[in-house]
Amino acid sequence: MNIQIEPHTLQRAEERGTNIEEIRVVLEQGTEIPARGNRKAKAKVFTFKKERLGKYYEEKRVEVIYVEENQTIITVTVYVFYGEWKD
Repeated sequence: MNIQIEPHTLQRAEERGTNIEEIRVVLEQGTEIPARGNRKAKAKVFTFKKERLGKYYEEKRVEVIYVEENQTIITVTVYVFYGEWKD
């Protein structure tokens, strides 16, 4: 399936601390999570081990919201959460 990453998603990615490579990894390897309406979502936790906005975080969770149309995944937006997640 093709992946189309929309400009809005890339803008939000930069603001929220992720990038196009991580978005692709989430879409290809992430776990499906609930989404509203006809949208779908996937999430993946990445090792971070850095400071963001003056606070240190072990991990970050990237969630990508998307729709599927004609064999293409089209991103809607991306959210990034910082902290630590247990399996």
